Amino acid sequence: MAIERTLVLVKPDGVRRGLSGEIVARFEARGLKLRGARLTKISKAQAQKHYAEHKARPFFGELVEFITSGPVLALALEGESAILAVRTMMGATNPVNAAPGTIRGDFALLMGENIIHGSDSKESAKHELAIFFPDGLI
Repeated sequence: MAIERTLVLVKPDGVRRGLSGEIVARFEARGLKLRGARLTKISKAQAQKHYAEHKARPFFGELVEFITSGPVLALALEGESAILAVRTMMGATNPVNAAPGTIRGDFALLMGENIIHGSDSKESAKHELAIFFPDGLI
């Protein structure tokens, strides 16, 4: 296995509900290292760049509107197979299908407000980390 870096966003609903600390604690307890953290308000341009792969889909506008609706906590996490570890810990994209014990399974009910985003591949992680941490990581 390999050491990887990945992006996690605690979305506006997670920040608004005060879940950021719990989510960071879960990742750290799992053994992932925090290499960057930034509380930020995503601009429309950043959101469109972040969700560019979904531009032709009918829900693109809703994604952009939601992610720009309030502050997000952007995290750069590092560890052994970090991308898969984060994706597993997040749970299914649709929270009603997410297993108990996962972040979405424990904290979310709605597909459109599912608390968290995590990069789905090494390529996505590299692209997304550059959007949210353009000045680099520790």
